[in-house]
Amino acid sequence: MTPNHASSWDTRWQENYGGYDNPDTTARTQYRPKAFTPKLNPFYVALPYNDCLNYKTHCPQASRVIPWWSQRLDKRPGKSACKGRWLQIVYDKKVCYAQWEDCGPFTTDDWPYVFGNQRPKNTENKAAGLDVSPAVRDYLGMPSMAKVHWRFIDFNSIPKGPWSQYGSNNPFLNIQLDPTLKARQAHLEYLRKLRDQAYARKKDWR
Repeated sequence: MTPNHASSWDTRWQENYGGYDNPDTTARTQYRPKAFTPKLNPFYVALPYNDCLNYKTHCPQASRVIPWWSQRLDKRPGKSACKGRWLQIVYDKKVCYAQWEDCGPFTTDDWPYVFGNQRPKNTENKAAGLDVSPAVRDYLGMPSMAKVHWRFIDFNSIPKGPWSQYGSNNPFLNIQLDPTLKARQAHLEYLRKLRDQAYARKKDWR
């Protein structure tokens, strides 16, 4: 499972989460810690790629290998285009959805695996290529080091579920994080212009 204190993109992750995301099943309820209500989505994962060299610079290959690079919401240098991206995870015919919030396991530069068709270059823990949060583990009923299938998925294709209930980083709750928002707003503006043009033509015919 992913570390519970810091993230590659947030050194104060545990504080921002609201506390320790205790993986002990006796300390959990409804896919979250019993001790507090999480401030971030408890359904999160780590993949072995970090698109940022530091907080001011992206990795040189990031713009080339990340499929949604041109559609990222925050286009400032050093702002991750990967953080918060959604995955679909399948284990034993059960499907879960989670956000990419950390990098690992064991390496952070394996873009040929994350975005391509290569096997993970990591050789530890049965060549693990994905770490999951306690919530993902519990929802899927996964044992340690289980083999899963995963893929990236567009937010507008994700059904509501326990992954939509918590977190200021969750576009189900914070609409400004919806990556389709700008596209939908642009489409509405286009429809308004068509309506206004049709109305103007109608007035000219009177």
